[in-house]
Amino acid sequence: MLKLAVLVSGGGTNLQAIMDAIDNGTITNAKIEVVISNNQNAYALERAKQHGIEALCIAPKEFENREAFNKAFLEKLDSFGVDLVVLAGFLVVIPEIMIQKYRNRIINIHPSLIPSFCGTGYYGLKVHEGALARGVKVTGATVHFVDEGTDTGPIILQKPVMIEQGDTPEVLQRRVMEQAEWKILPQAIDLIANGKVEVIDGKTVIKD
Repeated sequence: MLKLAVLVSGGGTNLQAIMDAIDNGTITNAKIEVVISNNQNAYALERAKQHGIEALCIAPKEFENREAFNKAFLEKLDSFGVDLVVLAGFLVVIPEIMIQKYRNRIINIHPSLIPSFCGTGYYGLKVHEGALARGVKVTGATVHFVDEGTDTGPIILQKPVMIEQGDTPEVLQRRVMEQAEWKILPQAIDLIANGKVEVIDGKTVIKD
C-alpha cells in the first residue's frame, strides 16, 4: 500500500480528485497518510479533515528563517513515513535537501503542457494568462517528478485541452482542471502505486 503525503496551499480541488479516485477505485493500492499546508486558511485542510485524514499546517512565518522552516517541514514529513509526496497546488519552493531525500518520490501537477508556460513565475492563473496571450490553440496539464529545477523533472503524464474562442484565464483554468488535472494526477498516482513507473536516464518509462 503506497502511503501518500499531499501538500496543498489553497482550495484543494486536486486533493479532492485524489480522494474521490481512491474512494471509487480509480487509484488502487494507495492511501493518503497526511495532508500538509503552508496556509492555515487553506480549505484543502478542511476537505482532508472531513475525509478523516490527518491535516496540519506548517507555515514559514512561524519560523525565524526559511532554513528553519525547511528543516521543520522535512522532519514532520519524514515522521509519517510516506512513499510518495504529491504537490497539489503547493506554492512553496521545495528545498534541495528534500528533493535529494525523496528523489523520484515527489510529483507535481502543472497546468500546461511542459515545456510550454512553465518555470519561474508560471503558476496559477499566470499560466493560463500566458497561454491566451500567446494565442496557442492547445494547452493542457502535466504530471512530473520534481527535481532541483522549476517544472524540469521527468514527465509522467500529459493531457491536452483545447482553447476555445472567448476563453478567459478563469474559464480556461477550470476547463484544464476538469479535463486534464483531475484525470491525470490520480492516473499517475495509480501507476506509481502499482509499480508501473520507472525513471531511466532522466525520463519516465510507463510499464504495462
